[in-house]
Amino acid sequence: MFSDATISRLPLYLRELQQLQRGGSTRVQSGVLARRLGLNDSQVRRDLSGFGPMGQRGVGYEIRGLIETIQNALGGNRSWNVILVGVGNLGTALSGYRGFEQQGFQLVGAFDIDPSKIGKNLGKLQIQSFVALEEFVEREKVELAILSVPAASAPTVARRLELVGITGILNFAPVTVTPPQSSVTIVNVDLAVELQRLAYAVLTSKKENE
Repeated sequence: MFSDATISRLPLYLRELQQLQRGGSTRVQSGVLARRLGLNDSQVRRDLSGFGPMGQRGVGYEIRGLIETIQNALGGNRSWNVILVGVGNLGTALSGYRGFEQQGFQLVGAFDIDPSKIGKNLGKLQIQSFVALEEFVEREKVELAILSVPAASAPTVARRLELVGITGILNFAPVTVTPPQSSVTIVNVDLAVELQRLAYAVLTSKKENE
């Protein structure tokens, strides 16, 4: 089992490995990954040791094999159907992010309650009413949802998603949403909070350097 901290770094390793592979590299040493991610060698080696003996001293890791191993651990060795709930400014921006598809996440549906948006196109998708949510999730075998609705609506919408069979929610609403049931996993992403953390880190760094 990996620690929560290691799990949070695995997608970062995967991203860097894929970039190295696209650049033509076939092997990589822990020091290279460490420098690219602002970590130290020993941290990288500890994280990746959870997969067993994959690296060789002086030679490094075979990139293709390590990519496949991390993808298997993260569920990226299969395709996931995902829906977007809430097509405001942020939701619209998220719908155009190509990184989802590159990692095996297929955005197959978009939903909103605003009558002025329903029926309009969002890229290759057509925005649908919440009324069609349950039938769509069942038909398309959707397991994951991106939640981009106002804070006041987020808990109620999350509960509705759980009821129609969604088991994982990536919540971008500016409020912490707790899982309605233990069978639902929710990851809360508050962009303003992340900026506050960044600002704190910058201020702390400045004070240390004064």
